[in-house]
Amino acid sequence: MRHVGRLPYAVRREDHVTLTMSDGVRLSARIWRPASSDREPVPAILEAIPYRKNDLTSTRDAINHPYIAGHGYACVRLDLRGTGESEGVLLDEYLEREQLDAEEVLAWLAEQPWCDGSTGMTGISWGGFAALQVAARRPPSLGAIVIASFTDDRYADDMHYVGGAMLSDNLAEAGTMFAYATCPPDPDVVGERWRDMWHERLDTARPWVLEWLRHQHRDAYWRHASLSEDYRNLRCPVLASSGWADGYSNAVTRLLSHVDVPRKGLIGPWSHKLPHLGEPGPAIGYLQEVVRWWDHWLKGVDNGVMDGPMIRAWMQESVPPSTSYEDRPGRWVGEPSWPSPHVRETVHPLKDHALAPPGSRESAPAGASASHGPVHTVQSPLSVGQFAGKWASYNAPPDLPYDQREEDGGSLVFDTRTLPERLEILGAPEVNLLVSSSRENAQIAVRLSDVRPDGRATRVTYGVLNLAHRSGRDRPEPLVPGETYRVRIPLNGVAQAFPAGHRIRLSLSTSYWPLVWPSPAPAALSVHETGSSLTLPVRPAGAPDSVPAAPFGEPEGCAPPPVTQLTEPEQAWTVSRNLVDYHSTLDIVKDRGLQRYEENGIEVGLRACEKYTSVADDFGSVTGESAWTMRFRRPAWDVRVETRTVLTSDETDFHVDATLDGYEDGRRVFSRTWNESVPRSGV
Repeated sequence: MRHVGRLPYAVRREDHVTLTMSDGVRLSARIWRPASSDREPVPAILEAIPYRKNDLTSTRDAINHPYIAGHGYACVRLDLRGTGESEGVLLDEYLEREQLDAEEVLAWLAEQPWCDGSTGMTGISWGGFAALQVAARRPPSLGAIVIASFTDDRYADDMHYVGGAMLSDNLAEAGTMFAYATCPPDPDVVGERWRDMWHERLDTARPWVLEWLRHQHRDAYWRHASLSEDYRNLRCPVLASSGWADGYSNAVTRLLSHVDVPRKGLIGPWSHKLPHLGEPGPAIGYLQEVVRWWDHWLKGVDNGVMDGPMIRAWMQESVPPSTSYEDRPGRWVGEPSWPSPHVRETVHPLKDHALAPPGSRESAPAGASASHGPVHTVQSPLSVGQFAGKWASYNAPPDLPYDQREEDGGSLVFDTRTLPERLEILGAPEVNLLVSSSRENAQIAVRLSDVRPDGRATRVTYGVLNLAHRSGRDRPEPLVPGETYRVRIPLNGVAQAFPAGHRIRLSLSTSYWPLVWPSPAPAALSVHETGSSLTLPVRPAGAPDSVPAAPFGEPEGCAPPPVTQLTEPEQAWTVSRNLVDYHSTLDIVKDRGLQRYEENGIEVGLRACEKYTSVADDFGSVTGESAWTMRFRRPAWDVRVETRTVLTSDETDFHVDATLDGYEDGRRVFSRTWNESVPRSGV
């Protein structure tokens, strides 16, 4: 990244600006704005997240916000209530109170003498969610939004549930927020009130996973703040981005196809990161694109930002399987609208244990049932899924899916013939199956892989369906064992090239642990070839790319302030199997080490560990654990928070055992334990 020192506007920073909400709670914000804005007001841009502006996001904030401010904007980084130096408590994600706070902050910004009355919202992940959710409420000053790694559907396309099946990230994200929501404010900022504010957070805390487990299908809890309930609520322009390695790429194309506002989409090869910090690369000059967006929609500059394709996507070339990539080879392609007029659906029937070419007849061979054709049965071991990687890759530690051949050993596999010529897909593949189950509850995981001539298999995309949700996400319906059902499984969208000489593989399994929490008990699924197929969104070789070879500038931003590494960081992603007692374990460690932020002197340590275990094929043995340690230190001040959440299940219930401990100067000053169960409801 190129660090930019000279910008069009000199920037002034205010570190702790307090804003009083209508209920009396005071929120803390950091503001960057042009020094000239006192006499020449500018638009204001809000980012509202719970991840601590004074330390943990200060490096990223210092790259982004002063850069935008230096182009003529007031950039406001708000700590949500109950986080960082803001008063109050944070009890859950995306609550009504959070959105009311954002609306009040936007109104406050629009009234400031240094603001010209127009505002925007921006953010990645929680910040992207927040911007989209607030935009749907139509605050009067909000002129546009810029969002990354977001969703418009909190139930069907977030880190909680996918296809009606529960993700292990439901536990992992709950563990993250259990820790962040119980951290202390900085006494150098809030003064002697810090201890009372901290203990209020500790006293009101609960493991968030308990609430998320109580809503196992789409209900009012998930409908709240989901734009997908009514896309007409969004009335302002939106620039939306994500990455193919992220868990949120589907939301970009879905948003483009459903909203009726000025919109642009951008999907690169990246994990859960902003495009100018994108990994795998190539990263792009994203902040320059953002400035152009704000200039057009908040300042009225006629800069051609709406020219060109509606969506720009990175068409990924074939790569060998790996858990991380520094760069993904490929090229940018553009489409004038979404769905694209260039993409053609091609159907590959399942035939003779293979993927037949498009146009092949789905007839059954002699002696097979004309209605069902050949039948293949699969009951996968719990080990299928150990090389699945993370639902949303963070690229730290390496967390992409590895070689799929071992996973394929416990799956039904259907291959195409060796491809005679290059094939490119852009969009979401789809699998349609005729299936029957041996039990009332079952799930199916579907993987699409690029198989190289030497046999190595790189997962390209995947999808999961809890078969109790085959008719919708609102009300699960148990299966009738032995009855045949037609089910549709959409896979995650992707842009991928398959070279000549490779094969495309479809793999079906009945478990995908630990990425997906298993069904209550193992089930055998019978897949009927006749009537079952894979649909690929093919982008023909002659389709125009519609973008220059290098459509973006070099990544740039402001230089971040110095951070000193005081202890060594640690990263690990370890899969192990004990063939004496048949225990299998996935251990994940993300430890930043102890770091000192030199601008304000605070020292912060963050260690997060996840562990997922199972024994042989005992579905009742699966266990997930999320443990966090957060430490904050200054001379004469040393505070530590430790959280641990363990999730287990049996055929009827989920069981949560959690602990929260707070330490001051090495002495435990708070401790609480939870032991609660939640009935399973079709999950």
